[in-house]
Amino acid sequence: MAAHLATMPAALFLLMLIPAFCSLGRAMSRDEKQKLRTQVVEMFDHAYQNYMDHAYPADELMPLTCRGRVRGLEPSRGDVDDALGKFSLTLIDTLDTLVLLNKTVEFEAAVRRVLSDVRLDNDIVVSVFETNIRVLGGLLGGHSMAVMLKEEGQHMRWYQDELLHMAKDLGLRLLPAFNTSSGLPYPRVNLRYGVRGPETRTGTETDTCTACAGTIILEFGALSRFTGDPVFEAHARRALDFLWEKRQRNSNLVGTTINIHSGEWVRRDSGVGAGIDSYYEYLLKAYVLLGDDQFLQRFNIHYASIMKYISQPPLLLDVHIHKPLLPARTWMDSLLAFFPGLQVLKGDIRPAIETHEMLYQVTKKHNFLPEAFTTDFRVHWAQHPLRPEFAESTYFLYKATGDPYYLEAGRTIMDNLNRFARVPCGFAAMKDVRTGSHEDRMDSFFLAEMFKYLFLLFADTEDLRFNVEDYIFTTEAHLLPLSLSTAPHAPSVLPNRTIPQSEQELDDSNFDWTCPNTRLLFPDPAFPRNLREPIRSAVDKSCPRPAPYREPGMGAPPLRAQDFMANSPEHLELLRRMGVSLIHLKDGRVQLVQHATQAVSPIAAEDGVRFMQEMMELSSQQQKEQLPPRAIQIVSHPFFGRVVLTAGPAQFGTDLSKSSTGVRGFVTVAEPYTGCSEITNGEYVQGHIALLQRGQCMFAEKARHIQKAGAIGGIVVDDNEGSSSDTAPLFQMAGDGRNTDDITLPLLFLFHKEGNILLEALKEYREVEVLLSDKARDRGADVRQAEEDCQTEATTPASSVPIGQAAESRAAESESEATSSQEDQDTSPSQREDVGPTEAEAPKADSGEKEERRVDADAAGQSVDKLLADWRDDLEAFRQMEKDEL
Repeated sequence: MAAHLATMPAALFLLMLIPAFCSLGRAMSRDEKQKLRTQVVEMFDHAYQNYMDHAYPADELMPLTCRGRVRGLEPSRGDVDDALGKFSLTLIDTLDTLVLLNKTVEFEAAVRRVLSDVRLDNDIVVSVFETNIRVLGGLLGGHSMAVMLKEEGQHMRWYQDELLHMAKDLGLRLLPAFNTSSGLPYPRVNLRYGVRGPETRTGTETDTCTACAGTIILEFGALSRFTGDPVFEAHARRALDFLWEKRQRNSNLVGTTINIHSGEWVRRDSGVGAGIDSYYEYLLKAYVLLGDDQFLQRFNIHYASIMKYISQPPLLLDVHIHKPLLPARTWMDSLLAFFPGLQVLKGDIRPAIETHEMLYQVTKKHNFLPEAFTTDFRVHWAQHPLRPEFAESTYFLYKATGDPYYLEAGRTIMDNLNRFARVPCGFAAMKDVRTGSHEDRMDSFFLAEMFKYLFLLFADTEDLRFNVEDYIFTTEAHLLPLSLSTAPHAPSVLPNRTIPQSEQELDDSNFDWTCPNTRLLFPDPAFPRNLREPIRSAVDKSCPRPAPYREPGMGAPPLRAQDFMANSPEHLELLRRMGVSLIHLKDGRVQLVQHATQAVSPIAAEDGVRFMQEMMELSSQQQKEQLPPRAIQIVSHPFFGRVVLTAGPAQFGTDLSKSSTGVRGFVTVAEPYTGCSEITNGEYVQGHIALLQRGQCMFAEKARHIQKAGAIGGIVVDDNEGSSSDTAPLFQMAGDGRNTDDITLPLLFLFHKEGNILLEALKEYREVEVLLSDKARDRGADVRQAEEDCQTEATTPASSVPIGQAAESRAAESESEATSSQEDQDTSPSQREDVGPTEAEAPKADSGEKEERRVDADAAGQSVDKLLADWRDDLEAFRQMEKDEL
């Protein structure tokens, strides 16, 4: 996957060459597997029984408070609650898991409970996507198991397709959502009233995610073939047809969010994670379940584009559908962990092994997969709601390779669940994988999926009462019989639909129509291990390779990481010769990625490997010097210190944490705003704090230019529109690879949102005085004095004077989002470089204006109140940071 530009961005450095052998796997004995299998069942019992004892008939268990989550009685969690429909969600989602784990008595009792207690005509708005995969899928999976058990003759002999009747009832309640001109469903539907009319409280939405519209075909197709009613499959096919028609024709990728009426892409980033994931999954599985070659053709076209643009093993990074060579973000979400399993089903084992290994190493580093993590494997979003996708891919890779390594991966998953997520009333989601804090939440998919895949991972054939190869797993791991492929179904081409030319020209020679023979793929049992080892080295750096031997007279010594300058054409050419490429990321950084095959010679390729290793070691060394956040406090009228902006520090210049005083001065916008050349308004910058825009040169270069102009400090504002300290980890500004002892002023970094606050204040009040410090001063102590000072207005700001006393000592660690840790930063300071987009015009103080500016007291008060209302979150975040430090 990709990396960042300039000096040393927090980029991922992939070492995908020569394997480094650290350890060898060993076969797991039958007794060990049986012990683990028994442990899986015990863990399931702990979760399921606590749901039944403390939560049923509620939709989900709240394991910390040992009670059920009932929608409307608990504080709203936003869209997450759309999965809850007062239909005993967890019980329905768990039905076929009971059978797989050989709990047939419990299954029969659960089915009777569903039939007697669950109602589907509730006046409640639910997610079409979640209700389809969890409830409809759960009912169909339960029906499949009930039919299988009834045919065996020992259980469920009373069963007369009652679950199927409920499934059809639910399907009919979901159908009104498909009443759009495009055929794409509304994202939500009222189970009683549909989507039209005021009583529905829905039907006004215009957008839906690609996965939400494209993850219907398995359940609706199965429902049509079970019942003989083609209407469900026809609607699901129509939605898939529309998505296919709206793909970007050059890249053959789809976006993340689409307008359900016009078909316009609302979000044009494309990946294999959240928002798109199961769309691709259902294209391939629809071919397997329903037997229609058209689904496989479409999947293969998409898959080729995924492997061309999104997959850079072991990473899977989102790109723009219209510019697929341009990365759309620098982090990955945990939902993409399903993709190696899908690649196994496709038969593309090598990238599946590589991506899975990367995910495994991230799991071992953080105990769980964070909800999102950066390309250098740091936490981006710290939550983990007990997602099963990594366990899913682990199971499929073990089935494909037979490698006991994946059994050990499964053991790791179980150990971490028991050590960190198990609580007396079940298993609790992780609120923060870094601190181990819990969330009062146990989603239904934990019982529906996690224990299925873990049990199957350790199960032998004799441990299963049916052949799982006769079924396909839905995205919620519900079991649908492959025999449905021969059942009556809707036509694959609906009336009034023309087949695109691109499909008419396809023939069988373009596609692989059978799964590979894994015995031929893996004649060497060590093959999967050989793919994993370089990735392990890249993630945890535990297996460094020795420097390559260079014969005398083989040319000049290679470029060293500590000498690298990203703005040097000579250095960039050397990187190219070593097979190292620079990929520009959206936030202005770049990432370094090495491909040995692109090097000009084997020696150059080895030099590239060495360079990458040195860069990682340099990054690791600098990461040990993580600095805490700094504060920019607006102290002038009418703010009086009440507005505090969280700022990122620099690894050079004045260290505000080691000084008992801050630096106080009036803010002036530097010209040029980027600060990448000599300052032209030096007479205004002198004695002031210069405001700069990120981009086009190194941070250290900006600092030197404003220092030369006489500034007493500097503030760099991010040029990545929309960035905020609320959502992004702390940013630290690195040096330029040279000695920075000559820089003696403090330089702080503001994200775009916080920078705009300062710019707007400057535009509104013209003379804005700030205090740069390691933490905010007591805001109450100075208000009276500041107000008295403002009684005598001056036409020019007074000279800046360092003042301020930090009263509290900084704690060693803080759980505040504003603080920095080695694992929660979006980017490594040693790898971040300040190369941004073209300079943008920013508000500047009108230096030629000599009149006093007088503001009506009432108007000023209203303006301040409005600003403070907008900045309340920032103030609260900083207060929390200070509280944590105490």
